[in-house]
Amino acid sequence: MASTKQTTEEPLEKQLWKAADKLRKNIDAAKYKDVVLGLIFLRYISVSFEQLYDELIKQQDEGADPEDRDEYAAENVFYVPANARWSHLVSVAKSPQVGKYIDDAMDAIELENRTLKGILPKVFSRSELDPTSLGELIDLIGNSTLQNTSTKSADLLGHVFEYFLGEFALAEGKKGGQFYTPRSVVELLVNMLEPYKGRVLDPCCGSGGMFVQSEKFVKEHQGRIENISIYGQESNQTTWRLCKMNLAIRGIDASQVKWNTEGSFLNDAHRDVKADFVMANPPFNDSDWSGDQLRSDARWQYGVPPAGNANFAWIQHFIYHLAPQGQAGFVLAKGSLTSKTGGEGEIRKALIDKGMIACIVNLPAKLFLNTQIPACLWFVTRNRTKRAGEILFIDARNEGHLINRRTRELSEDDILKIARTYHLWRDESPDYQDVAGYCASVPVSRVAELDYVLTPGRYVGLPEEEDDFDFAERFTALKAEFEQQLKEEERLNKVILENLGKIKIEREEE
Repeated sequence: MASTKQTTEEPLEKQLWKAADKLRKNIDAAKYKDVVLGLIFLRYISVSFEQLYDELIKQQDEGADPEDRDEYAAENVFYVPANARWSHLVSVAKSPQVGKYIDDAMDAIELENRTLKGILPKVFSRSELDPTSLGELIDLIGNSTLQNTSTKSADLLGHVFEYFLGEFALAEGKKGGQFYTPRSVVELLVNMLEPYKGRVLDPCCGSGGMFVQSEKFVKEHQGRIENISIYGQESNQTTWRLCKMNLAIRGIDASQVKWNTEGSFLNDAHRDVKADFVMANPPFNDSDWSGDQLRSDARWQYGVPPAGNANFAWIQHFIYHLAPQGQAGFVLAKGSLTSKTGGEGEIRKALIDKGMIACIVNLPAKLFLNTQIPACLWFVTRNRTKRAGEILFIDARNEGHLINRRTRELSEDDILKIARTYHLWRDESPDYQDVAGYCASVPVSRVAELDYVLTPGRYVGLPEEEDDFDFAERFTALKAEFEQQLKEEERLNKVILENLGKIKIEREEE
């Protein structure tokens, strides 16, 4: 009897990425990103439109009009004019002018949908992508797998869009990190903060990952998505457009996601907003934040941040926007836990003494695409009634796994482990226990004794299995290894000298 080999088919998003990446050829990933994500977005709104269009066709006897824009607005569906519908693009996919047809489609959609004005990419006719490859991309994104998913097509395309964002960020490397926070880091922040309802603010929102994961969290926990409202700001216009598309593809209201070139410090688009949750991944150690112009700003309630580093300006900006019972979770460079430059130590001391800092999480290396700077998570809570006078330290440096040579990510189990530790501690559960080498609940008085340093390793200690570490035994073993290496080096040197001698003799004989 012949044996059968069981194979696992790759997820659709991975199949699509591999195929689309082959079509990229020599085009820079940053330019190709607009082409592919723009087409996925166009496919998404066409699927949503076509589903409602077909329903309205069936209801024509009852007075429904499939070409009435108001019918679509009532269902929060974008109206797609005839020349922008996917069926039309498929019909012209083999045309040498296919790029112009797509640009015209983007223009037509923006004219019909005010919320998309100025958002969609119009780069197809002047792209380095040749018409043949562009037509193949249309076929690829509109393949039968997507067509056969019926009402799930829109959800699937949203998932594909998110996956492609991550893959393009990996492909762009350092530049990619400017618009994309790794999904596992965002999931950890969201799972720890649990934004069930209220206002969610991200003042440096990139492509909108914090908002997308917040929506997913609410849905997965049987909450109501209309119970959260989002507020965002981004200074890079291209990234802002990505964010607006990313949110639109999920039907998330992005009307309060703002763009201006000055950024959140100089031109705070949400100056009067007090948020229930602030989540952010600001630029690490940013020296170009216009600090000299803001020395007397009202946001600096805990001390004036140094002009050469924005870390403690961001912290105070986040706190300024917190509601009376608000919580913030954000990523910072690990140096923020110990730095004393430019008065940062005094600001950190004031934050600790005022009871603002609830938890610090030390993150593994290689999580971020745009920097190798070690990172950590800060969690800040206003007006704590539980665990007042304590800080939870979690050392998660050993969590996660490598997905390639340069990049690590946290697994779902890693995220749940860290989040559960925080929740048990926060809620004063009897199930919370300090774990040597991993987590410790520390009184502020102890932190003060250690000069207000917030590095988790200072407080969690060594894992229990390392308590029996035999220094003498380890020293003897290392010494033996070193001696063995010396012997091997001597042997190799001897061989090299012998060979050099032979070469010299051979040359003399010649």
